[in-house]
Amino acid sequence: MRKRIDVQLLQIGMYVAELDRPWLGTPFLFQGFEIRSQDEIEELRRFCKTVFINVPDETVNAPRGAKPSARPAPRPVLSDAEQRIERDVLKVINQPRTEPVYNDVTTLEQEIGEIKAAHAEARALVFTAYEDARLGRILDINGARRAVQTMVESVLRNPDALTCFTLLKKKDEYTALHSLRVSILALTFGRHLGLDTEQLQILGMGALLHDIGKVKVPIEILNKPGRLDAREYAIMRTHVPHGVEILSNTPGIPAAAMEVARCHHERYNGSGYIQGLQGEDIGFFGMIGGIVDCYDAITSDRTYHAGIPSHAALKKMYEWRNRDFHPNLVEQFIQCIGIYPIGSVVELNTGEIGVVVTMNRVRRLKPRVTLVLRANCTPLPAPLTIDLMHHKTTDGRACEIERVLETGTYGIDPVRYLPVQPSTTMPPLHTLRSG
Repeated sequence: MRKRIDVQLLQIGMYVAELDRPWLGTPFLFQGFEIRSQDEIEELRRFCKTVFINVPDETVNAPRGAKPSARPAPRPVLSDAEQRIERDVLKVINQPRTEPVYNDVTTLEQEIGEIKAAHAEARALVFTAYEDARLGRILDINGARRAVQTMVESVLRNPDALTCFTLLKKKDEYTALHSLRVSILALTFGRHLGLDTEQLQILGMGALLHDIGKVKVPIEILNKPGRLDAREYAIMRTHVPHGVEILSNTPGIPAAAMEVARCHHERYNGSGYIQGLQGEDIGFFGMIGGIVDCYDAITSDRTYHAGIPSHAALKKMYEWRNRDFHPNLVEQFIQCIGIYPIGSVVELNTGEIGVVVTMNRVRRLKPRVTLVLRANCTPLPAPLTIDLMHHKTTDGRACEIERVLETGTYGIDPVRYLPVQPSTTMPPLHTLRSG
């Protein structure tokens, strides 16, 4: 439970869970931390009169007769370097933005209704494209163009709907659905960057087909559950030139779209493949492709790798700026996705547990959240969606996200609380490895 105490009573080792003022505007942007030095106590005394600390008895003030269904999730102990990254990422989120080129014109619920059938069609088209490429047939470029155009129109109305669909993941269908997710992420990022509809169409097409060359890589390498040896990795890398060749032989593929396939494994410092391109030589669409491909890959479960939470992925990618990715583009991507991406399982400053269901593109720390568990870890009778822009705690304070929880905490499946359902009508494609 949380206990309010005077800052004069703070001691090293206490865990500060909440301030008597918003976290923003203070040096403590990581929103919850263990006091490790007298300097931190003095800093808290500068900004606050009282704070809330965590104390062991989580059952105090629980409803009569209620028993917690699970113990509160343990708080990770962050190193100084990890705390700096957390602060830096939150600063990126709170950077002033120029006036957006596009504004939402539909709600999430409205847009889900508009795009659900089109997403299913795009999903089917991707499976067909991979099968055609495997058999050496010409790709249905007109069908791909129509599918991307429909997704462009949806993303421009409200990108949150298609973002929800990116959370529908199956390990045994990784690469085909990875390609669809990467296309959606690229379009969402492109909208954030203010690309026009023609540029978005080309970017989305390239992202949709960026891994098509994997159909030419032996299945035993694609499906290998362990680490690839040097020979296998060299073969794996050939999916890039294979993909470029397939797209070059497909009439109607723009050169800029092929840039995504050619350059999505190039890295900003020149350490990527196939050409070892560096910096701006990678190309704008190539750099976008590399960012969104990496983000989906590290947040997805595969036969040889467990995905990490989106929140953790964004912090890792921020660390990799200047080395792997263009630093400004990574920061823009973090702003686009948000520090609390849709589907994140979060703990509020009330102790309640919920799932982020809708972005707030103006106040990015204030999304809509569907509450799932009470503060004592017992389930709510029915999920309750709240808007953190307006929701208050019982004592009238601003309701805020305190931390993001690890995947699987309390057994919560975020997809259950989003207005999408996985499709069961499409037969699985053979597993393809990300590389």
